[in-house]
Amino acid sequence: MKYKRILLKLSGESLMGDKQFGIDNNRLAQYATEIKEIADKGVEIGIVIGGGNIFRGIQAVEGGMDRVQGDYMGMLATVINSMALQSALEGKGMQTRLLTAIKMEEIAEPFIRRKAVRHLEKGRVVIFGAGTGNPYFTTDSAASLRAIEIEADVVLKGTRVDGIYSADPEKDKSATKFDSISFDDVYAKGLNVMDLTAFTLCKENELPIIVFNMDKPGTLLQVVEGEKVGTLVS
Repeated sequence: MKYKRILLKLSGESLMGDKQFGIDNNRLAQYATEIKEIADKGVEIGIVIGGGNIFRGIQAVEGGMDRVQGDYMGMLATVINSMALQSALEGKGMQTRLLTAIKMEEIAEPFIRRKAVRHLEKGRVVIFGAGTGNPYFTTDSAASLRAIEIEADVVLKGTRVDGIYSADPEKDKSATKFDSISFDDVYAKGLNVMDLTAFTLCKENELPIIVFNMDKPGTLLQVVEGEKVGTLVS
């Protein structure tokens, strides 16, 4: 395995599958299978998942809601997704722990860095819920922050596209894919990999990011084994 400890970032929207909102159990089961495949090979796995399939703070603001209130609602949405993923993983016989940035002891442990690392060392999949616990920060920022805190080797950003392109490949057919690209080039070209806060955190801490298609079975294993899939930012 090329990477011993990873932070996997999943978008909330990806959990919708073919639905318009909410959680698609088939997609959840597929992700659980992919994650189990790499866990069985000894990879230590931390996961951060978004909440966009249930609630987005930004959309709430557009409707006239207070931004801070909207962001906290978004954090709670990530906890719902985290619990769903936890259930799917445990259904495949895996040991998991859900740690949240906002205390809710009845359903999860509070995030304590040392505890998170200990769980990883014991082979448990650790899911980090409720973002950073602060408004104005995205789940991308939470993923970067947690990855740095647990000393992950890489951030794996699972998306619907197979890497970073010069333009949106779903809209522009002439868009070209980058196999690898530097942090500075991403800035220079104005490419949208993560929000700037998250991206800068990775750059300053020399933490590589790989963007890949999580919906294509087997790709997660290929990425962890070091095969040339997706786009590496370093």
